[in-house]
Amino acid sequence: MPSMQRNDKGIPPRPGTLYVVATPIGNLEDITLRALHILRNVDLIAAEDTRHTRKLLSHFRIQKPLTSHHSHSGPHANRKILEVLHEGQDVALVTDAGTPGISDPGSLLIHQVLQEGFHAVSIPGPTALVAALVVSGLPTHPFAFLGFPPAKGSSRKRFFQEHSRLTMTLVLYESPQRLQRTLADIFQHWGNRRVAVVRELTKKFEEIKRGSVSEMLDHFPGGVRGELTLILEGAFPDAGKESLPGDAWEEELAALLADEGMTVRDAAEEMAKRLDLPRKEVYRKALEIRKSR
Repeated sequence: MPSMQRNDKGIPPRPGTLYVVATPIGNLEDITLRALHILRNVDLIAAEDTRHTRKLLSHFRIQKPLTSHHSHSGPHANRKILEVLHEGQDVALVTDAGTPGISDPGSLLIHQVLQEGFHAVSIPGPTALVAALVVSGLPTHPFAFLGFPPAKGSSRKRFFQEHSRLTMTLVLYESPQRLQRTLADIFQHWGNRRVAVVRELTKKFEEIKRGSVSEMLDHFPGGVRGELTLILEGAFPDAGKESLPGDAWEEELAALLADEGMTVRDAAEEMAKRLDLPRKEVYRKALEIRKSR
C-alpha cells in the first residue's frame, strides 16, 4: 500500500474503512438504524446507480458525496475509492437494493480493499435471497445460491446441466424478461420440481406463487414485471417417472410421434397428461420433432 499523506501535524491519518451497507429491496422502512448512521457519517458513498441511491438518501434527508461503482466502471473506479480510503476517509458501498456483493460488482471492490490492507465492515440488512427462501415453503438448509443463470449460449445450457443433481434447495435470481424461458429450461433439465416464484418482494404488488414448475409456466405466460427470485426444490436421484429430468420425456414424445396414426396435438396432449407437463411446452417440442423428420 502506498505511503499515506501526512496531515498538518506530520502524522499520517488512520486508514479509512469500507462499510458494506445493505439497503432496502423495496420497502424503505426495512433500512436499519445502523445503516442510516453509517450513511450519515461516512465521507463518500459508492453507489451502483447514483440516481437510485439519491432517492433513498433524499427520503432520509441525508446529503453526502456520491460516486458511481457499477459493472461498467472499470478499474479506475476502484482506484478512486482506494485513494479515498488511503487518505483516511470512510466509504459506504451500496447497491441498488439489498446487500452489496451478492450478484453485483461490489464483491470485486471488497476483495481489492481487503488485499490492500484496509478494513471492510458489514452493515447487515435486507437481502432478497434469504427473504424469499424463508417464505418459500421449501427446506431452508442446506441451500445453494446460484445467482443469475447465463443469458444465452453454451454457458446457459451448461449451467442447468451442471446443477441438475444438486440435492439442496436452489435459489436463483432472474429478470422478468427471461422468466418464461428459464422456467422452461428448468423443466427440461431439472424436471417438474416444486418451486416458489417470489416477485416484487416487500413492495406494494408482492406476489409469492408456489407450485410445480409446470404450474408456474401456466401462471406466468409472459409480460411479468418486477424483481424475481426463484426457490427450487433440490434433486431427488431416485425420483420416479413423474419427475423425469433432462430429455427423457422428449424421447417418449418422439416415440409417440413415430406412430403414424397419432397427430402432433394428440401426442402432446397424451404426454402432457401422463407426466403432468405444461401443454404449451410439450406441443412446441412436438412440432419441432415432427418438422425435423
